[in-house]
Amino acid sequence: MENKVNDLRQQLFNFELNKSFNKNDFFVSESNFYAYKLLLSWPRWEKKIINIYGERYSGKTHLVEIFLEKHNGLKINLKDLKSYDLEELRFNENIIIDNISNDLDETLFYSFIDIIEKYNKFLILTSNISLNDLNFKLDDLKSRLKNCLYAEIQKPDDILIKALIAKNLADYQITIESKLVDYISKRITRSYLKIREFVCTINEISLKKKKPINMKIIKEILEGKIESL
Repeated sequence: MENKVNDLRQQLFNFELNKSFNKNDFFVSESNFYAYKLLLSWPRWEKKIINIYGERYSGKTHLVEIFLEKHNGLKINLKDLKSYDLEELRFNENIIIDNISNDLDETLFYSFIDIIEKYNKFLILTSNISLNDLNFKLDDLKSRLKNCLYAEIQKPDDILIKALIAKNLADYQITIESKLVDYISKRITRSYLKIREFVCTINEISLKKKKPINMKIIKEILEGKIESL
C-alpha cells in the first residue's frame, strides 16, 4: 500500500494548478507577517539587500509577484545570470532572484551583488533556507551576504493551515464541508509541502473516482492508506 501511495504522489505534480498571485489571494498570518510587511514597506528598508526564506510552497514567489505588481522591478532567473549583462542592472531600481540555492556560480553571484551595491539598487533574494546557512565556499560572498536583511517565513500556524487547505481546494474547484477542513487542519503535518501534497491527492482521487470527498477518504489520505485507484 505504501508503494501505491508513493507512486501516486509522484504523479500529483503533473497536474498544473492555475496559480493566482493576486494580493487578495495571499493570506497573512503570524507565520509570514514580517516578510509580508517588509516588502510592503519598500523603500524604507534598513538594508538594500533582503533575503526572504522559508520552505517550499511557503509563498515566497507569491510575495515577490505582489511586490512587482506595486513596484517596478526586474526578476532574473538564476540560470540566466551567466548570459546576463550585469551592467544592465543599473537601469532597474529593484532586482529579484527567486529560489537561490547552493547550485550556483559563487564568483558570478558575488560579482552580481557587487554590481547591485555599486549602483545602489535594491535586491530581493528568496531561498528555502537562509543564505547564511547555504554554506557558500567563497569568503567574500559569505561576508557580503552578512549585510542582508533576513526575513523568515515560518512553518504555517493553525490559522494559516486552515486557510491554505481551503484556498488550495478552491483552486481545484473542490468543495468539502467546513468540519472536514477543521478535521484536516488539526491532524495534517505542519508543512507547506505536506498541505500541497494532501490537496493534490484529494484532487487526484476526486478526478479518478468521480465522487465527493468524505471523512473516510480524508482519514485514508492522512494515514497513508489510500484505496487502489
